[in-house]
Order: sequence, then structure tokens, then C-alpha cells
Amino acid sequence: MRVALGIEYDGTDFFGWQRLSHGPSVQAEVESALSFVADHPVEVTCAGRTDAGVHARCQVVHFDTQVQREPRAWVLGATTRLPRAVAVLWAKAMPDDFHARFSARARRYRYAILNRPIRPALDARFLSWERMPLDVDAMHAAAQVLVGEQDFSSFRAVSCQARHARRNVTHISVHRDADQVIVEIEANAFLHHMVRNIAGSLLEVGRGERPIEWMADLLAARNRGVAGVTATPQGLTFTGPRYPAEWHLPSEVTLSA
Repeated sequence: MRVALGIEYDGTDFFGWQRLSHGPSVQAEVESALSFVADHPVEVTCAGRTDAGVHARCQVVHFDTQVQREPRAWVLGATTRLPRAVAVLWAKAMPDDFHARFSARARRYRYAILNRPIRPALDARFLSWERMPLDVDAMHAAAQVLVGEQDFSSFRAVSCQARHARRNVTHISVHRDADQVIVEIEANAFLHHMVRNIAGSLLEVGRGERPIEWMADLLAARNRGVAGVTATPQGLTFTGPRYPAEWHLPSEVTLSA
């Protein structure tokens, strides 16, 4: 039996999603909780791994089990065994050919920047901070050159292990909500640090340090060394993957018609 779960987490105190031998990870906590509910060892596969300090609104995972449990039992049973920073949102029995990673057709991220002279206190775990006024219209205009299937080598981490740097960005926007500047991006998949490197470069445009056309230059250069610095992790949230409607998953992770 294959089960899919939707999971949200505050990544601040974790070394990332992936299970590690040298520090706390979200995956290890989730597997430990599910193993208790299933009464056997459980390993999960996620839609997209997140780095240290990065959050998730709805990470999707799948796992296989021989035991029968109601969805409510997986949700409540696992959540009671998880730290307060992690919660299971929903559970659903799935066909054996469903795969949390490979069945996903898109993934979405949100990068939030507090744009005011005073640093954040209340929401410091979930916001990046920029004290200089940002030109949101310039940032949005600069970002549009990234839409489409292109080589994103200038925005991949040196340590990225992906076979190639071609990704298809289907949407990117930058808008202001009161004193926050929000970058939202959707693509078929992402490279290591890709969103944070894009955000770091857009910040230079927003501060007026670079022209709008600079983003096109970075894309063409295919050289990480010429792009902006990597933005801090706390502003980044993995909003979630998107799956075809045929899987009948919750609307928040289903492609719109």
C-alpha cells in the first residue's frame, strides 16, 4: 500500500529535509513518527528537498506499508510524535505507480523580504530583511527574462549535483504586500540554491545597483561567479509541488485546469 502525505514545517532548526548523520533533519523526524504509527521502519520519498533553514508550506512525500490505517490515523498519529515545528496536514492512499518526486509536474517557492529600516523580530524566522527601499517594479520586470526553458547555470550552487542546468520556469512575479516584498516562482524543477541565487540577484536590481537588463546578462553568461550573492535561507518557503488532476490530491498541490 502506498500512502501520500502533505507536510508543513518550519525549517529553522533543521539541517534541511534530507536525513543526515551529523544533525537534525525533517526527514528523520517524519520517518521516526511514521515508523511508530506503522509499527515497522518507514522510509519516505519527498517531492523536493529543502536546505537548512528553509520552510515548507506543503511538502509531499510517499511511503509504502503493509499495514492498514485510516488517513486520520496517519495524520494525527504522526503529528503527535513530531516536534512542534513539523505537522502532517493530510494523508491519502495512492496507486502504487504514484511517486512524490517523479509524478510532480511543477514546484513552487516563495521568497519573502521584509523591506523596512528596522530588522524583523516577530517573524524573523520566516523573513529575509533588506533595509534599503526596493524598486519592486524593476525587480518584477527584470525577473521576466527568466521565464521559459533555459540554462540556469548562473543561478546554481557550485555544489549542485544535477546532471544539467536546464529548467523550465513557468511563472515568476515580484510584488509588494505592505512592508514585505514577495518573490513567487514556479518551475518544473529547481537547481540547488537556484531560488536564493535569483532572489539575491533581484535584490541588487531592487536597490538600484544593477539595471533591469542585468538579469538577461546573467542568464546568458552561464557563470555563477557573475550573479548576486545567495540570499539568506529564512525567507524561503517551498510552497509545494503540483500534480496532474488524475491523482486526486488536495487542490493546493494539483495543477489547475
